[in-house]
Amino acid sequence: MTGSAIGSNLGSVFKMEHRTLMLLLGCGAAGAIAGIFKAPIAGVVFTLEVLMIDLTMSSLLPLLISAVTAATVSYVITGTEAMFKFHLDQAFELERIPYVILLGIFCGLVSLYFTRMMNSIEGVFGKLANPYKRLAFGGIMLSILIFLFPPLYGEGYDTINLLLTGTTSAEWDTVMNNSMFYGDGNLLLIYLLLIIFFKVFASSATNGGGGCGGIFAPSLYLGCIAGFIFSHFSNGLEFAAYLPEKNFALMGMAGVMSGVMHAPLTGVFLIAELTGGYDLFLPLIIVSVSSYLTIIVFEPHSIYSMRLAKKGQLITHHKDKAVLTLMKMENVVEKDFVVVHPEMDLGELVKAIAASHRNVFPVTDKRTGELLGVVLLDDIRNIMFRQELYHRFTVNKLMISVPAKIYETDGMEQVMQTFDDTKAWNLPVVDKDGRYQGFVSKSKIFNSYRQVLVHFSED
Repeated sequence: MTGSAIGSNLGSVFKMEHRTLMLLLGCGAAGAIAGIFKAPIAGVVFTLEVLMIDLTMSSLLPLLISAVTAATVSYVITGTEAMFKFHLDQAFELERIPYVILLGIFCGLVSLYFTRMMNSIEGVFGKLANPYKRLAFGGIMLSILIFLFPPLYGEGYDTINLLLTGTTSAEWDTVMNNSMFYGDGNLLLIYLLLIIFFKVFASSATNGGGGCGGIFAPSLYLGCIAGFIFSHFSNGLEFAAYLPEKNFALMGMAGVMSGVMHAPLTGVFLIAELTGGYDLFLPLIIVSVSSYLTIIVFEPHSIYSMRLAKKGQLITHHKDKAVLTLMKMENVVEKDFVVVHPEMDLGELVKAIAASHRNVFPVTDKRTGELLGVVLLDDIRNIMFRQELYHRFTVNKLMISVPAKIYETDGMEQVMQTFDDTKAWNLPVVDKDGRYQGFVSKSKIFNSYRQVLVHFSED
């Protein structure tokens, strides 16, 4: 997030166009991930999967340069060792593939829980308008959770390293040190399940209270614990094959990250680069894809994009939807229509027609401005030159209802759907109270669409 903000701010300072600004944002994110995690490939893949940067040579080269430069600087300062220590003691065996698929499904369900609960809890914090109340609420919640479950403190990297390197029950039991579960190794799985349950509360309390808990570290943390729980529980079953806990803890990290971010390639490459666990590349791919396919059934958007999707502001690789998202209602509304009122007679209407170059005339309430209907020039053409009728007919008798109304808060995708449903060429725009704001025409939208598409597709 910080890397993206740096890229966005640089683009704003130098007044870059939208496409270049998006590329700078992607370069910032790729560089941040590559530098922090020493994972240049994951940094590039993340921008393509999550930030939806188009894969063209003009975008790929800057991303690669940013990621490689950041990773190189990180290597120079902190050394070339992987962030997490991992040594493959047992090679992956093909008969474990069904268990890897089941782990992916489990990770997908954990990701679903994490995504929905985090949004729900942060929504509760969002209702607290006073920042000091949010800070106090988040602080109290976090303090209680850390007191009960000390491993929730910090990023959780110590717990990850413990589960990735530990091989005996005595080593694994140390995760319960300084807690009320200390000394009771039989409750290890229950303790870790409770940590999975409450980790989302801790992360949400940090973010909602005004801090920055991020998504990467909690995803890695939950995934590692989920993989360990799955394998350790399976090993307790007599009929199940033996599953190396450290290997499945590693796979779980890729599974939960893939599910939470809806980015299976990012999960695979990030975990492989974080740990140097390239020998498990095949199961990493399997668990990541299984997790993604599981969560996509219940949640079509990632934790990053679901709020934008609800607002209709999500830009994806779907060119048509992306262009419609970039188009703004205020840029296509036409306001040069002459407004008439229902009490006006035909003579006054003819004067309005003479002053206009349009063939549609919105009829509004003179007092409230509410749209009541429209008068079409073609409907009154046969009587508009008969002066003896000028005081006999009023606009109220000549107007017709509109096939549909467009609200100024509608997204352009909804606007186009309305045009398709009504087969109309012009539709009025109103505010939330029904007051007339202008008209939108297909020709105006098509012209604006082409301009945005050309700008959006330039290399």
